[in-house]
Amino acid sequence: MMKKITLSLVLGALMVSSALATHVLSPTQKVVDLHDRIDLASMIPAAFGEWKIDSSIMPVQVDPELQRRLDAIYNQTLSRTYINPQGQRVMLSMAYGGDQTGSLEMHRPDQCYGAQGFEISNIRRDKMASPFGSFALTRLIAATDGRHEPISYWMTVGDRAVKDGLEQKIQKFRYMLTGKIPDGMLVRVSTINQDDAEAFRQQDRFVNDLLGVLGAKDRVRLIGSVDAAQDKH
Repeated sequence: MMKKITLSLVLGALMVSSALATHVLSPTQKVVDLHDRIDLASMIPAAFGEWKIDSSIMPVQVDPELQRRLDAIYNQTLSRTYINPQGQRVMLSMAYGGDQTGSLEMHRPDQCYGAQGFEISNIRRDKMASPFGSFALTRLIAATDGRHEPISYWMTVGDRAVKDGLEQKIQKFRYMLTGKIPDGMLVRVSTINQDDAEAFRQQDRFVNDLLGVLGAKDRVRLIGSVDAAQDKH
């Protein structure tokens, strides 16, 4: 109970501070304008490690009304399914937005899947270990009509992965203090598998294989900057 009260107080203070700062600070420089343009389709290889694109299965598609709302938030999206020689499939969805201020913030998978009629359960915060450091992500289960889909996803705001809405707001506020407008990315990997533990292990292998073939700049854009200090938390 005390933890929830403390978080509520911190969030409330942050919102008040943000509202006051809005009158003093007017961020005008978008982070997206400070680095090379992102092209998700070329950034993510069609084949890497033991994985290659399988065009026979696509990730869950959203209804037209929700798609219009997402189009207003994101500059680019990417949806692919990959398969390995063992016939294991991983669905990858990515969304990139160049303006993460105000109402233009990322739409989480638990919201998207819930809006599509999926039952959402077992939501938990986690950290994924990689050769480049660990980063925050969220695990959950989405189910409907016999489809059981374990999902892992993470969000970045600017150069950091954020684990929840509070961290997201704090990171946005940090950028606002510098006069910059942060960009953001949401990455989702999922599998159709009744064995949750095995599904998440498979997803982790897939993500690590992908990270291993990306250049340093693209890797930072995908998972944020991971340093020794962050890795200890």
